[in-house]
Amino acid sequence: MQLFTLAAPAAVAVILAIAAFRRVDIISEFSAGAMEGLKAFYELLPMLLLVVTAVSMLYSSGALNALSQLTEPLLSRLGYPSETVPLALIRPVSGSGALAVYENILTVTDPDSFAGRAATVLMGSTETTLYTIAVYFSATRLKAEARVFISSFTADIAGFVFSALTVRLFY
Repeated sequence: MQLFTLAAPAAVAVILAIAAFRRVDIISEFSAGAMEGLKAFYELLPMLLLVVTAVSMLYSSGALNALSQLTEPLLSRLGYPSETVPLALIRPVSGSGALAVYENILTVTDPDSFAGRAATVLMGSTETTLYTIAVYFSATRLKAEARVFISSFTADIAGFVFSALTVRLFY
C-alpha cells in the first residue's frame, strides 16, 4: 500500500481526533457548513444561469465560427491557427463550453496538427476568467473594477498568443 492512499483517511482521522479532544459537535458544525454552502449556491445560481445561457446562445448561433472565418486571413499571416479562435473566445467565459469547442477542434483537425496542439496548450494554460470574476464578485457582493477586466483580458490574450508561439517553438 502506498503512502498516498493513506493520506486522506489519516487527515480525516486527525480532524476527528482533534474535534473529539476539543469536544466539538461535529454534526452541528457539518450542518452549519452545508447550510452556508447551499445559501452561497442559491445566491450564485442566477449568475451561473446567465453565463451558461449566454455561452450556449453564442455557440449555437454560429457566431464563433463566423468570427473565426472573419479573422482567418489576418491570423494566417501572423502564423496562428484560425481554428483556435472559437476556443480563445469561449474559454474566458465557460469551461464546459470551451471543452466542447476543444473537442470539436480535435475532431475536425488532427490532434497532432499545429491547430490541435495550439488548442491543447491554450486549453491547459488559460482560465475561465469572466466566469471566475462573475462568481467571485457575486459571492463577495463587491463591484468589479475596470482594472480587473483589463488584467484578465490581457492574461487571456497572452494565453492565446503564447499557446501558438509555444507550439511553434517546441514542436
